[in-house]
Amino acid sequence: MEKSVNSKIVAGMMRLSNLSIQDASSFLDFLYDNNVRWFDHADIYGSGRCEEIFGDWLTAKGISRESVIIQSKCGIVPGVCYDNSGEYIEKSVDGILSRLKCGYLDYLLIHRPDILWEPEDINRSFEKLVKAGKVRSFGVSNCNSSQMEYLQKSMEHKIEINQIQLSLAFAPSISECLETNTYSNNGISRTLGVIDYCRSRGIAIQAWSPLQYGTFAGTFLGNPSYDRLNHKLAELAEKYHTTKSAAAAAWIMRIPPFTQVIAGTCSREHFSEMLKAREITVTRNEWYDLYKSAGYDLP
Repeated sequence: MEKSVNSKIVAGMMRLSNLSIQDASSFLDFLYDNNVRWFDHADIYGSGRCEEIFGDWLTAKGISRESVIIQSKCGIVPGVCYDNSGEYIEKSVDGILSRLKCGYLDYLLIHRPDILWEPEDINRSFEKLVKAGKVRSFGVSNCNSSQMEYLQKSMEHKIEINQIQLSLAFAPSISECLETNTYSNNGISRTLGVIDYCRSRGIAIQAWSPLQYGTFAGTFLGNPSYDRLNHKLAELAEKYHTTKSAAAAAWIMRIPPFTQVIAGTCSREHFSEMLKAREITVTRNEWYDLYKSAGYDLP
């Protein structure tokens, strides 16, 4: 499916199983009615229940498979290990497709880097999945540039996507670019230049936790520790007749050439606010003003 402005917002399905079946179906109807067509899953979300709920909705509504983009992730054995072996990946995909009832995945992502992974083994499994018509394209999640390079050199298929945590209050992938070759702690490379690596190779960046600070520490919206950032977001929200969350998402989407926001909320109200980001293009000065208001410096 051709990437379009409407695919800038990806619906994260991690919390879908927290809703009743009726509420989940109603929420998915709401997304589809608002032209959201890209859905992000993982086999561990709700221990597979999120995929089951989505698959039942897709079947019940009779929605054309080609009208939506469905991606899922595998490789995490909760509380035990990471398993990116070819055998585990193939088994995981069979389970994912059974739950989603969607025939194939547009994208399969390796959920976390695995120190024991073997790229040649992964490549053989990817080839099997493509030939069987189960997966069309591949990607990774939470990988740095060196890890992607290590995988890609043995893969016949291009890595198309990398999911990373990225927000105004969690931007080491940005600060290491802007404060490179300085003594600033923000200039320390924690991703080995993942932003530039992805951009130079045409890999789409998908930002998860776009309104969070820390690692699952909470939202920066309304947080007194981020007063300056919230003040600047409020100014932009007033200027563009939108919300602070939309302005924060638009900041991420402004990073060229193709950066997506994964909105993981299952609240209609909150998702509606995120959707408004599609209508905003922050200026260069506004982008840097927001960045600095989050506590980062420009050398």
